[in-house]
Amino acid sequence: MRNRVILCEASEIIANGLAEVIDSMAQFDVVARLDNPAHLSEKILATDANLVIIDPSLLGFQNKEFVTQLGKEHPGITLVALATSCLDHAMLAPYGGVIELHDTRSKIIGKMNEFVKGDNDRKNDDVELSKRETDVLIAVAKGMMNKEIADQMNISIHTVITHRKNITRKTGIKSVSGLTVYALLNNLIDENELI
Repeated sequence: MRNRVILCEASEIIANGLAEVIDSMAQFDVVARLDNPAHLSEKILATDANLVIIDPSLLGFQNKEFVTQLGKEHPGITLVALATSCLDHAMLAPYGGVIELHDTRSKIIGKMNEFVKGDNDRKNDDVELSKRETDVLIAVAKGMMNKEIADQMNISIHTVITHRKNITRKTGIKSVSGLTVYALLNNLIDENELI
């Protein structure tokens, strides 16, 4: 099944270049391009898109709220940030991945495959995290480092790393930002708890 992609980027030059790279991949179709996010939710429904690439700077101060709300409205969607400028880490945290302006064609292709690979893995299994894995996931989503998690839970760093490997295996999510979105969408943390 081909993945249906929506691009939300104000710059026509950037949007056209990224669309050309994505359309060159057999398993992807760019089904819509928007220059602002005003009608993004409706466009997702109309096109049955499963991946949205959006420039976070278009959302301004409503970035986290917008991404969280969109994730609740469309739980099957993968949201990817298109970093066209230098952005704060906190602004990128709610996204399932990031494509950067300086990424090469091959790097973009690799990232696109990773975005949908993680989705397919998650669709194929019902994710069952243990209580301790859930606790570690919540700590990771809150921005804690392995040492901090180990100290807080009175376990070794090695155990924390093992839990993180199990979380990645079970969810198919490798990035901290992706795990944060997962925790938000599964109501494991509240967006007010994020740094």
